Amino acid sequence: MLEPTQVIELFLTSPHIQTVKAGETIFEVGTPGDVMYGVIEGDVDLRVNGHVFETIGHGDVFGEGALVQIPPLRASTAVAKTDCKLAIVDKPHFLFLVQETPLFALEVIRSLSHRLRAAKAAA
Repeated sequence: MLEPTQVIELFLTSPHIQTVKAGETIFEVGTPGDVMYGVIEGDVDLRVNGHVFETIGHGDVFGEGALVQIPPLRASTAVAKTDCKLAIVDKPHFLFLVQETPLFALEVIRSLSHRLRAAKAAA
């Protein structure tokens, strides 16, 4: 597994870094998505039906489902819990990261698996 600092280093290879203020919506449930995000700094709440489902922090990813699902629709609403610095990873960059750093793919799978288990436990 990659350490959070190693994941952050991979995020920093993204040509697009976005800063988001606490309380700002990053994306909304049901909207099309063509990028995923890596958290370089800060915390992001993922909300479903208005309730916080999970808080994503330093070194984790969110929004990756839009890059691997058809249709690429968001399954949650992402809101910055704190001021954040996010790496924006589009599909070509995502594929590059997976190809060049297979452990990155495992981190994405780990993140998705964690969310699936949490969703099942909450149901």
